[in-house]
Amino acid sequence: MRTAPILIALSATLLAGCIDLAPKYHRPAPPVPASFPTGPAYPAAPAVVQPIVGWRDFFQDAKLKAVIDQALANNRDLRIAVANIAAARAQYRVQRAALFPTITATGGATLGEEPASVVSGGLTPGASGEYNEHIYSLTAGATSYQLDLFGKVRDMTRAAQEQYFATKQARDAAQITLVSEVAADYLTIGSDRALLAIARDSLKNGAATLEVTQHRFQVGIDSQLDVSEAQTYVQQARFDVARLTTQVAQDRNALDLVVGSPVADDLLPVGVDETAVVLEHLPGAVGSDVLLQRPDLVEAEDQLRAANANIGAARANFFPNIALTGSGGLTSLALSALFQGSSATWAFAPQISQTIFDAGANRGNLDYAKAQRALQVATYEKTIQTAFREVADALAQRGTIDEELAAQQALTDAADNALRLSTARYEHGSDTYLNVLVAQRTFYAARQTLVAAQLSKADNMVTLYASLGGGL
Repeated sequence: MRTAPILIALSATLLAGCIDLAPKYHRPAPPVPASFPTGPAYPAAPAVVQPIVGWRDFFQDAKLKAVIDQALANNRDLRIAVANIAAARAQYRVQRAALFPTITATGGATLGEEPASVVSGGLTPGASGEYNEHIYSLTAGATSYQLDLFGKVRDMTRAAQEQYFATKQARDAAQITLVSEVAADYLTIGSDRALLAIARDSLKNGAATLEVTQHRFQVGIDSQLDVSEAQTYVQQARFDVARLTTQVAQDRNALDLVVGSPVADDLLPVGVDETAVVLEHLPGAVGSDVLLQRPDLVEAEDQLRAANANIGAARANFFPNIALTGSGGLTSLALSALFQGSSATWAFAPQISQTIFDAGANRGNLDYAKAQRALQVATYEKTIQTAFREVADALAQRGTIDEELAAQQALTDAADNALRLSTARYEHGSDTYLNVLVAQRTFYAARQTLVAAQLSKADNMVTLYASLGGGL
C-alpha cells in the first residue's frame, strides 16, 4: 500500500504521450535557385571552397579585433539577446515540468479534547471525564496530474523547446550583425579620416599655390581671374576640411554607440586598409543551400517547428482531458504506531472531462495555430530569399571591385602626373593657371574616389562575412 503513489505516477507517465496530433514536419523547399548567379559581374569559381571562418581569423587588423572584443563585452543589444536566451530556457523548463507529476509530501497531527459524554453520544449513561483525540498522518501524492494521452503537453513542450532554440540562434545572428556593424563603422572612420587628410593636404597645397598666384598678379604676370580661380580651389578644400572634421566626429560617436563604451584613440584607424579583412577561396560557386546554416534562417525554421507543434496542442483540445489525483501514506492514533503496517492509507481519484459546447473556441484556436504555421512558412521562405539576394549582390560587387580599384588607382596616378606637368608648365610660363586648376581638381577628386573604392572593397568583404552566415 505504501507504494501506491509511486505506482500511480509511473503508470501515468507510461500512458502519457501515446498519441501525437501534430502534423509531421517537412522543411519547405528553398524558393531560390540551387546556385548563385554567374556571369561577368561575378567572381570565377574558386578551386577550393572554404566555409566562413570565425571573426578572429577573418579580420586581420589587431586594432579592429580589440574593438570587436570590446563591443562583444559591452553592446546592450547583445546583452538583451543573452537575457532572452535565459528567459526562453526558463520557460522551456517550466513547460517541460508539466510532462511529469508533481509529488508533494505532507505531515501533520490533529490533537483534540472532548467530554466523554459527547463522544459516546449519550449511549454510556453517567460517562464522565474527558476524551483525548490524537491523530498523526504522513502522506505523499500527486494532485490533478494531466494524463497526456493525446500529446498536448508534449507538443507544448516541443514548441517551448523550439522557441528556446530560436532564441539561441537569434543571439548568434545578433553577434554576427554586431561584428559586421563594428567593422563597417571602423572602416568608415578610416575612410573619412583618409578623406580629411586629403582635404587638408589639398588645402595646404592650394594655399601655397594661391600665395604664388597672388604674387604673380602683383607683379603683372597673372590676372585677377587666376587669383579668383585659385581662391575657389582653396575655399572648396577649406569647406571639405570643416565638413569631414564633423563627419569623423560623428563616425566616432556611431562607433562608440555600437561598441557600448568609448573606444580609445589609439585603437582608431588612420585610413582604409582593404587587407584588414581577408577571405581566401571566396565561395563564388557554392550552392545556395549554404544559406541554411545562417543563424537567422535556423531561427526562422525553429519558429516554424514551434508553430507546427502548436497545431498538435490545439488539436488535442478536442479530446477528453484526463486528470489523476492520488495519494498514499500513514495514519495512526499514536505517533509510535505511525510506521506500523496497519497504518497505511491510500486514495486514487481519476477525473475525465470533455468539452460539450465552447462556441467554436477550440476550432478558432486550431485555425489560429494553422494560420501561424502558414505565417512562419512564409517568413522562413522570405528569409531565404532575402539571404540569397544579399549574397548575390555581394558576389556581384566582389567580381568587379578589384578591377574598379585598379582602374581608379591608375586614374589617380595619371591625374597626379598631369598635375605635376601642368604645374611645371605654368611655373615656366608655358601654360595658363586654368589647366593647373583643372588638374588640381581632377587629382583631388581622383584621390577621394580611390578612398571610396578602397572602402567599398573592405565593406564588401564584411558584407560577405555577414551574408554567408559569419563565424562566431
